[in-house]
Amino acid sequence: PETFPYGIYAVPEISTVGQSEEQVRESGGAYEVGVARFRETSRGHIMGVNTGFLKLLFSIETRRLLGAHIVGEGATELIHIGQAVINLGGTVDFFVNNTFNYPTLAEAYKIAGLDAWNRMGRG
Repeated sequence: PETFPYGIYAVPEISTVGQSEEQVRESGGAYEVGVARFRETSRGHIMGVNTGFLKLLFSIETRRLLGAHIVGEGATELIHIGQAVINLGGTVDFFVNNTFNYPTLAEAYKIAGLDAWNRMGRG
């Protein structure tokens, strides 16, 4: 694979894969960010989670996922979805059109994808 995830097993967990927002900004390409807070997911409600988020970075030109960053419950377990999409050249459309198990924190990928998709003008 081209990208490898990193995880910090702390409280809260932190995990990242791909480019950081700073790296994307420095590259000069136009990009969009999609964010989902764990409290916005059904699983987050069930678990009583009030903290944690997922941030996805997309190229506006190619719509490809450039980076995924997670802070919160299960971050090191969830990051592999972002890793697979980056390594396979996936776009924001994957997150919008895909069905994620419900209720899981992985639903945050769809929420963040929809957030970016709306900001990008819905393709």
